[in-house]
Amino acid sequence: MLTLTCPCCGVTAEETEFAPGGEAHLKRFGSGSSDDEFEGYLFARKNPKGVHFERWRHAYGCGKWFLAARDTGTLEVFATYKAQTTEPPADVIAKIKAKRPDWEGYK
Repeated sequence: MLTLTCPCCGVTAEETEFAPGGEAHLKRFGSGSSDDEFEGYLFARKNPKGVHFERWRHAYGCGKWFLAARDTGTLEVFATYKAQTTEPPADVIAKIKAKRPDWEGYK
């Protein structure tokens, strides 16, 4: 089972206490964007086997959104961090690289 730690309140629990929110660090397109950009924002999502960055909400706790870096194949959680972060923090990237030296990096 997937176990996450909410960086907002510090509670560690199984995934049933949290609600997934899809891919993290998306560039949002709205009014003034082209049809292709807006369509890509709404429908195009990565679905890798391996390292992935996701949004989660502590549904049965503090209710706040946060981000998680995890391996979709093994369910290993590398880190969780606050949702206001526009890119994965350097320490999270370093932690992933230490465990997955062949990882090609974020983006």
